[in-house]
Amino acid sequence: MPADQNTTPGLVIAVDGPSGSGKSSTARGVAHRLGLRYLDTGAMYRAVTWWMLQHDVAVDDPGAVAAHCDKPQIASGHDPEAPTIHVDGTDVAAAIRTQEVTDAVSPVSAVPEVRRRLVDLQRQAVSSADTGIVVEGRDIGTVVCPDATLKVYLTADPSARAARRNAELTGAPVSVTETQAALARRDKIDSGRATAPLTKAEDAVLLDTTELTLDEAIQAIADLAEDRRRA
Repeated sequence: MPADQNTTPGLVIAVDGPSGSGKSSTARGVAHRLGLRYLDTGAMYRAVTWWMLQHDVAVDDPGAVAAHCDKPQIASGHDPEAPTIHVDGTDVAAAIRTQEVTDAVSPVSAVPEVRRRLVDLQRQAVSSADTGIVVEGRDIGTVVCPDATLKVYLTADPSARAARRNAELTGAPVSVTETQAALARRDKIDSGRATAPLTKAEDAVLLDTTELTLDEAIQAIADLAEDRRRA
């Protein structure tokens, strides 16, 4: 962290929202601006999914996924300027952004045993970040950090979300139209799952990023965080 940044001890900012809403870039920017740590929980679910695919586990079989979910060793780096994700010591930051992993992550994420394991790891990361942390995902304000200092729910127009997601993916190109349809399917799965569904916490601030620049979205959340810190 830059030496001139002020840290905010104990500040926990939960950033939730669907794919392509701008969570990752915005949350990282907020963490950097406020001198906080950063955790991308979505990367953790992708990492488990990548491991399942690498070991030929049937991702559409909840029992098979549950039986193997304790095997991969997941390690997340918390520097917002250079976040990392490793599985069994292997850097998978690029590998988890392929279309194959994207297509498989929802059924893996819906398995209760997977969620219990990763939520435990996520809470450990939050409790160890004594200078504060920004955590982004889909159930942060409702499940992982229900007592977060600030909860923000990001959203955006479907076409904007699809364009952003396409910019993140690696591998074979997919049209924005295809990506938009895929996001709609994932929204339905994530919102309808029995365990920790994607939903806005009652006390979360809704922020639509469709017409906002990245810097504007970061500043909006940073301002909210400073208001909470002073309260």
